Amino acid sequence: MYLIVGLGNPEPEYSNTRHNMGFDTINCLATQTKIDITRNKFNALYGSGNIGEEKVILVKPQTYMNLSGKAIREFKNFYKIDLSKIIVIYDDIDLETGKIRIRKKGSAGSHNGMKSVIQELASDEFTRIRVGIGSPEYKGDLINHVLEPISKKEREILDEGIFEAKSSIIEIIKNGVDSAMNKYN
Repeated sequence: MYLIVGLGNPEPEYSNTRHNMGFDTINCLATQTKIDITRNKFNALYGSGNIGEEKVILVKPQTYMNLSGKAIREFKNFYKIDLSKIIVIYDDIDLETGKIRIRKKGSAGSHNGMKSVIQELASDEFTRIRVGIGSPEYKGDLINHVLEPISKKEREILDEGIFEAKSSIIEIIKNGVDSAMNKYN
């Protein structure tokens, strides 16, 4: 069983922002796999189904971004999911807009949501998929950059990254992380 988690902010005013690349990827995956993400548990919306022969749980934590790890820990413990079967998707300012990067482990960098995940899981040894959102023109403008509405033109580029991230999740489940890294990185 895989636990696949997208990080984002649940409030409607953040739905079309760069900080919601994790939620957007989970929504894209849910649409393709016909998994409804309508149940509520552990301060998260979730749904379960299958990708190929593998059972999956798709999760969108409904706390603020910097508390996302709590829901992930609760799901992990309740369903007894090994760290190697957890995939977390989130936005990354250090990647070019629309590019993705898959890693088996690593630090949180400057991402507060990932800091929470690593702290709550007491490990950084789980798969993560970063969706590039580019960096702000001025370093001091980070909060506005991740939370401002996305233009139509940029949305098209980000949607390509979201589609790639969704496809990479399927590749991970069917053929493993190394295969997905070779194909998508």
